[in-house]
Amino acid sequence: MANQIKPIENKSKNNSLELLRQGSVSLVDLIAPPSVEVDFRYIRVGEKYYRTYFVVDYPRFVSPDWLSILIDHKQTMNISMFAYPMEREDILSNLKRKIAEMEATIDSDMEQGLEADPKVKAALEDAMALQEELAKGIERFFLFGLYITLSANSVAELDQKSKELVSLLASSMIIIKPATLQMEDGFKTTLPTGIDKIFITRNMDTTSLGSTFPFSSYEISHPNGILYGINTLNNSLAIIDRFYFENANEVVFGKSGSGKSFLVKLEVLRQTMFGTEVIVLDPEEEYKSLTHSLGGEYISFSPNSEIKINPFSLVSEDMSETQLGIKILSLHSLMKTMLGDMNPIQEAILDRALVLTYKQKGITTDPATYQKEPPLLEDLYKTLLNMEENEAKDLVFRLEKYIKGGFGGLFNEQTNYDVKNLITVFSLKEVEETLRPVAMHMILDFIWNKIRVKLKKRILIVDEAWYLMKYPDSAAFLQGIVKRARKYYLGVTTLTQDVEDFLSNDYGKTILSNSSIQILLRQSPTEIDLLTRTFKLSDNEKQFLLTTGVGVGLMFAGQNHITTHFLPSKFEYNLITSKPQDILKENEVKNTPVFEKKEGSQENQQAINSAPKQTPEPLIKYEKREDLAYDPSLRNTPLVLNNSSVFKKDEDDQVAQNTGINPEPANTNPQQEEQNMPKEVKITDAPPNDTKISMV
Repeated sequence: MANQIKPIENKSKNNSLELLRQGSVSLVDLIAPPSVEVDFRYIRVGEKYYRTYFVVDYPRFVSPDWLSILIDHKQTMNISMFAYPMEREDILSNLKRKIAEMEATIDSDMEQGLEADPKVKAALEDAMALQEELAKGIERFFLFGLYITLSANSVAELDQKSKELVSLLASSMIIIKPATLQMEDGFKTTLPTGIDKIFITRNMDTTSLGSTFPFSSYEISHPNGILYGINTLNNSLAIIDRFYFENANEVVFGKSGSGKSFLVKLEVLRQTMFGTEVIVLDPEEEYKSLTHSLGGEYISFSPNSEIKINPFSLVSEDMSETQLGIKILSLHSLMKTMLGDMNPIQEAILDRALVLTYKQKGITTDPATYQKEPPLLEDLYKTLLNMEENEAKDLVFRLEKYIKGGFGGLFNEQTNYDVKNLITVFSLKEVEETLRPVAMHMILDFIWNKIRVKLKKRILIVDEAWYLMKYPDSAAFLQGIVKRARKYYLGVTTLTQDVEDFLSNDYGKTILSNSSIQILLRQSPTEIDLLTRTFKLSDNEKQFLLTTGVGVGLMFAGQNHITTHFLPSKFEYNLITSKPQDILKENEVKNTPVFEKKEGSQENQQAINSAPKQTPEPLIKYEKREDLAYDPSLRNTPLVLNNSSVFKKDEDDQVAQNTGINPEPANTNPQQEEQNMPKEVKITDAPPNDTKISMV
């Protein structure tokens, strides 16, 4: 042993290091496969079999995202693209010669009385068009190689995958061939080394090459998000946490019947599962069934309703000295919506009257006085009535209908309600059309005061927001809420079908720019041009919004831009549908007797006694979606919800399996949310128009 070691000791230092290196395990040793077998039809690396294909022919005309058929194929593949720029002078010289050859071929056929070959004629047209564009400098010329490597666990599986891929691409006029006898070089070509060892290329100009860009869609998945829908480009799930973005606001634009309210109700249903409190302004009674199913509170706001809201009320929990001043500013805005335009003198009189009205009730800037009973609208009326200015008398005449008319029950009563439910809906269907903007403004002010007092994860939904946008002061008030919502852990959702009314003023544009999520559903031709300018839509996107189906649209989420199908489960559909045919079917089921009872029929009586009760048990378990057939028995079915958990533990796995929604409540810890930042794949759009591939 000593004699064997002794020669090593006599080696130089460099030789010792080399021997040490040879006796160590290198990175190459760790990652190298145990064996590589190269066959003329495949290459086996370890236990995996690989086969490389190259593209030899392309379709003459292609549309945007034409390679998605390959990119989105279900099989695992390695794809490499190589583009080699060519000198323009060389290409023009070759084109000139090629054009002369094709013209000579066509002339020869015609001299012989034969019909010119259609393929030669098409190639001649392409070559002449390309020659003109190259000469003008519009286009450049490239050699383009596209290689695909499939992998499988066996030769039989590899053959099956190869057959599927060849057939799939052939259906789009893309012809591929295997790299026979070049499988090793083909395998290396599709490794991320940037080395083309096969060099099988076709000619392409700049426009054609640009259309091959493979990334044409976005994928987004937030760890604490809800399922919005399915990305129609790649069938990935759009799982979005609106509170992840710089603000949690959302706008939804769509024509009547495009699915705006359905989409928002679907979001409400899924948000409440995470304990998010939801408050809705509902002008058309769209949310009634859903609210009852979730065990929420549905308030039908009208002059005859028991629930009253006093616009002069102060929040007892807010003991800041600025509350009264903020309330007077808010009331000033509300009065301008109620009374119309005012001149500067009338505005000054109104401000003075508001301060005096509170003072007469003993309420000042001292927070200790906030507990006293606030004034009513009629107290402001009396204060203005006692003023001597003629401008005050004019305000009295305008205010009178809200005091002595049939509207007194809406605006002239003390507040007797507080928001305490997980979901609260204020319905304005019973309110006269002309009064809806005033009522919406007043309710928004009431809600905003409650939100500012206690920090909590909430969503405020303003349906048919165009009611407010028609009046500058109401629009300014809504804009202010949207801009400040982030500070109070609030996300504001605004919906409208009248895009022009919404975006015709700076308030609507500000609301749009302060909304991280923007959803465009189907649009009417009269609105599409305005949306195209606002969102800088391509021609394809414009056409898509004019022709898309119900519940399908464009979603802008932060920097992401995807086409989404907002798809409910069967269970969700039955809870939130508002289609007249579904409602009619529900009423027919309700009015249909289970059994026809006949006097003296003992069998019928036994059947009635054994029949299931008509009152459904609470359902908290989702069904797998098979179709969207309406089932009236599931409508108005109560769900058990609370702030900590929605589902029992033993039902969690089944719910997640059936719906893709995690029933656990969202983590509201900002630091934890920062650690769970989503991994987003940021990708660019495809070319907007159809492209002709020029290959000569």
